[in-house]
Amino acid sequence: MAKFPRRRAKQPGGKSLFSRFARRHQGEGARPRSRGIYLLPNAFTTGALFCGFFAIVMAMNQRFEHAAWAIFVAMLLDGLDGRVARLTNTQSEFGAQYDSLSDMVSFGAAPALVIYEFALRGLGKLGWIAAFVYCAGAALRLARFNTNIEVVDKRYFQGLPSPAAAALVAGFVLLLVDLEVDGVIYPWQAWTIAIFAGLTMVTNVPFYSFKDINFRKSVPFIAVFLIALFFALISIDPPKVLFPLFVLYGLSGYVVYFVRLAKGKPVSIVQTAHEPVDQSERR
Repeated sequence: MAKFPRRRAKQPGGKSLFSRFARRHQGEGARPRSRGIYLLPNAFTTGALFCGFFAIVMAMNQRFEHAAWAIFVAMLLDGLDGRVARLTNTQSEFGAQYDSLSDMVSFGAAPALVIYEFALRGLGKLGWIAAFVYCAGAALRLARFNTNIEVVDKRYFQGLPSPAAAALVAGFVLLLVDLEVDGVIYPWQAWTIAIFAGLTMVTNVPFYSFKDINFRKSVPFIAVFLIALFFALISIDPPKVLFPLFVLYGLSGYVVYFVRLAKGKPVSIVQTAHEPVDQSERR
């Protein structure tokens, strides 16, 4: 006897089993993908956070040289996490927010406590007010950076970046420690540096960001030689080289601003054309 193919049984609601799989294949009815946390870039961020915490502990134990170097290591790790995220395509909103919180500890709270314990304690209220101005400036700087990332010209930072401000404070501490000078002898110099760094972070003065440098582009041989010379100069005596270097960078924004202003061409940090936002820049 001839056998006829049987009709497929329908699922409840009048829909066949095949149509359910077809919808799942097309993405209909599929469960939303969970937001994962990428390990590699966030490991660098965690390392920077640890260095900031370590700097605070060392400052409380009066070991200021270790505290200053921990801040510089945090700078290095903070500069790597975003680039690692970009290279490995592991950018995420979680990483951006985690990086901001890490920066607040490493470049906000830690330098403020280090400079207070090192030189500002003897000034009483004026000392902790200067440390708080720096800490508050770092917090405001980070909050403004996260909210203005889509409208600020990527060639410039709006105000002194918090890692550079932290390097200015840590470089001052490291220089005096290297000279075997007690910080309490220069409290007003430390007070000036803390106030300057804190206020400069919240100004609109443009600081060159070096983000428009194309590292994949070929360069003349002399450029490689200058880079090698730069690292050689730092290795000769890091405390005496790093602090003047960051002082010059901290003043460079004001120089650019007033030069452009004198020429009638103020530097605008607002983008004139729409550019896509790179989430790794928020790291």
